[in-house]
Amino acid sequence: MAKKKTSQKEKCCDPSDVTLPGDDTAEDLAKLAWAVAHPARVRIVRLLIGRKACVCGEIVDEITLAQSTVSQHLKILKESGLIQGEVDGPRVCYCINRDKLKMLKKLIAGLK
Repeated sequence: MAKKKTSQKEKCCDPSDVTLPGDDTAEDLAKLAWAVAHPARVRIVRLLIGRKACVCGEIVDEITLAQSTVSQHLKILKESGLIQGEVDGPRVCYCINRDKLKMLKKLIAGLK
């Protein structure tokens, strides 16, 4: 038995009824969400939440990815402000930025 074709497509909503409210936090949320939009970066954030500071070598050992890959993920997390890095001789010590972490949690909780 053949299916009956309809000449009109069904609409889920009328686009003229959709208005997006202004949102001053959208850019902050997008930047922080991008920072945790990869499983390796989520693992790095979780690792740093449990420590006061961590050198890059320890992160590489824990995450088991190439050092260059971990460095790229750290760069993205640092650019978002979610982590901070401090040069300590030949090493860089990383820690979580607790204020940015609170902001991320608040922004996600505020999604409606």
